[in-house]
Amino acid sequence: MKSRKGFTLVELLIVVLILGALAAIAIPRIIGGATNAKINACKTNVNLINSQIELYFANNDAWPSALTDVTEDTDYFPDGPPECPFGTAYSMNTTTHRVTAHDH
Repeated sequence: MKSRKGFTLVELLIVVLILGALAAIAIPRIIGGATNAKINACKTNVNLINSQIELYFANNDAWPSALTDVTEDTDYFPDGPPECPFGTAYSMNTTTHRVTAHDH
């Protein structure tokens, strides 16, 4: 009598179901983690821009009239202005001289 080795169809089906359940749990967590990373990167950019606005004031004894006065100056951003990971443009409030975080 020959002995058969291998997996039955039921065993393979159980493995596929287990892998599907694990993927259903893991994929939303991975996607959520990427979104949180982008939100944190955006907040960090806002804080960095606000710090450079303060430095501009310290250097010039005046607030910048526009955000581009700071972001396009290579003394403040030698590698270019930070970009929002969501593609939204940053804007400065000319009254408070601050960039505020935007909704995503």
